Amino acid sequence: MSDSNICLLFQQQASNWIRLRTLILLRWVAIAGQLAAITVARELYSLNIEIGLCYLVIGISASVNLIAVFVFPENRRLSEFENFMMSLFDLLQLSFLLYLTGGLNNPFAMLLLGPVVISATVMSLRSALMVGTTTILLVSLLALYHLPLRTEQGFILRIPDMFLFGHWVALVIAVAFMSLYAIRVTNEIRSMAEALTATQMALSREQKLTDLGGVVAAAAHELGTPLATIKLTSSELIEELETQPELLEDAQLIGDQVDRCRDILRSMGRAGKDDLLLRRAPLSAVVEEAAEPHMNRGKIINIDSGPPEADPADQPDILRMPEVIHGIRNLVQNAVDFAVETVWVELDWTDEAISVRILDDGPGYPTHLIGRIGDPFVRRRRSGSDRRYRPGYEGMGLGLFIAKTLLERSGAELSFANGADSRASMLPRGAIVEVVWPRDRLEADHGMRAGSLGANQPISA
Repeated sequence: MSDSNICLLFQQQASNWIRLRTLILLRWVAIAGQLAAITVARELYSLNIEIGLCYLVIGISASVNLIAVFVFPENRRLSEFENFMMSLFDLLQLSFLLYLTGGLNNPFAMLLLGPVVISATVMSLRSALMVGTTTILLVSLLALYHLPLRTEQGFILRIPDMFLFGHWVALVIAVAFMSLYAIRVTNEIRSMAEALTATQMALSREQKLTDLGGVVAAAAHELGTPLATIKLTSSELIEELETQPELLEDAQLIGDQVDRCRDILRSMGRAGKDDLLLRRAPLSAVVEEAAEPHMNRGKIINIDSGPPEADPADQPDILRMPEVIHGIRNLVQNAVDFAVETVWVELDWTDEAISVRILDDGPGYPTHLIGRIGDPFVRRRRSGSDRRYRPGYEGMGLGLFIAKTLLERSGAELSFANGADSRASMLPRGAIVEVVWPRDRLEADHGMRAGSLGANQPISA
């Protein structure tokens, strides 16, 4: 699934995440609080308020709640439009109640921020901005138009105009700040959830391919001996049955079918390298396997065999982990996408570490985004050169996030840079990504992984 498809899928799901029952419960809490505040103001402080109209407004809210409880199923999830209408209703109900009880002179005016935060958390940017704009408009109207709060003796309770103006400014700033804050934090959380889901999907796909390859390779390995025996026996029968044409034809058919089985297993076995013998492979072989899907995309991929002073035969055998293969494959894909002609893959190892460095002769990483490489859904406006290098590409950084997450899961550390600090001295500029593992995390012959392989084990479902 592509980056844009994953993003669209989560955007469609986000508007259906909130249950109607959750908002109904929150509204019952608000109704109880409103009734308590009206009762205390009337009975304890003897304020002269429009008690009938206040109870009518609260009763309308309670009636809407009761209708929602009895009409809609308990597990009903609200659409984007339904969420918007619910927030707008709560906002208008509370605003009218404040109009009846002193407007911004009422300390409970701060509760207008509730629907704003909820809308910014669960709705799209457009809906959240509409709710925020409506709130600012209502706050402004409440500052100018409201029924005054009067005591039993007829005194009007109001704050000085300077404080009223300050209260209005504070509410407007709070609406804007809390909306932007909630939108930003929610988008960060949602983007990370989307990216982690995509990472899990990529790893699951790679694991299934590896397991399937293991079944094929193990089958080819295990069936090799009996097929060879059948082939040898059929050859002997062909020699002995030369005088019996009717049986000779059957013996030749057996031999032909054995050859066919051998060819099928050999062809399928090319995709499978996961029996116990092939769970480990030289570093260069694993890197070549990861880069293989991008070898014929019109760019030259040079994979060296290790540091100049090292003997290629001494390169470490590493574990063929799906995380490593898929992560390196994504990095190579990114380099091939942006390279002009050539991609270099440099291998290095010491007694403590194993590293893979991938370089290209493309434009390099955008300087202002180097610090954010590896974050999911990093967008920027595409320039003409971007379209030339990757026509039709609308990536959001998800591929690099997946690669970074999978490789870090295997114990690696990644660093991204621009420049020509490499053994490929002819590289004038371009992107560089270096992946470094502690040798004991990746090498197949380390610690408990060393020793005999044992018998092939069945792959569990």
